[in-house]
Amino acid sequence: MNSLKKYLPIALFLGFLLFGLDAFLQSKPSPKNERVYKTVQKYSPFYLDKRFGGLQILSKEDPEFKEKPNNMTLFKEFERLEREWGKKHLKIENNQLIIVDNNGSQLSALPLQSNEEIGFIHRYYGI
Repeated sequence: MNSLKKYLPIALFLGFLLFGLDAFLQSKPSPKNERVYKTVQKYSPFYLDKRFGGLQILSKEDPEFKEKPNNMTLFKEFERLEREWGKKHLKIENNQLIIVDNNGSQLSALPLQSNEEIGFIHRYYGI
């Protein structure tokens, strides 16, 4: 019984450490391709707003749109919104990423330079 009491604090410490590490890894945003993501982000209606109470997701198009997910799901929710927008507004044609507006007219075209950029668009935006 004494040996159990001796190892209990160490076991609790390791348990909390593992749970904390798991929560940290689950809440991390997915890796992004800098060049493609920064170009598309200029046209994406969603952005993160930093407030005293934490981060919230806002829309440039709809002033009434406001989401306040918890810190664990913030980046996953932001990625889900960007993916929904990307499926409607992004196309790949002839190794170019075409960005269109709500009416379907072309806003911009980005020439894709590598298979990694194409893979990022397929993985992140689901095109």
